[in-house]
Amino acid sequence: MTDTPAPQISALSFEAAMGELETIVRRLESGDVSLEESVALYERGHALRQHCEARLAAAQARIEQVSLGADGQPAGTTPFGES
Repeated sequence: MTDTPAPQISALSFEAAMGELETIVRRLESGDVSLEESVALYERGHALRQHCEARLAAAQARIEQVSLGADGQPAGTTPFGES
């Protein structure tokens, strides 16, 4: 692993966090890291997963579902998940 400090997780976009998480998973699966580095990677991966879940939840909360009236025309919107 390089000595470059890892970026703040809170500053990462969803896509960047997922990309880093995928890299961490590949490194852990390779078995080519020390125990100490494995623990550090696991901890960062856990934080990245939580960040991604929070970003998804925030995006989901912003999505609105368009409801159609009997005539097939848009009649309004409701928050995601409400019917």
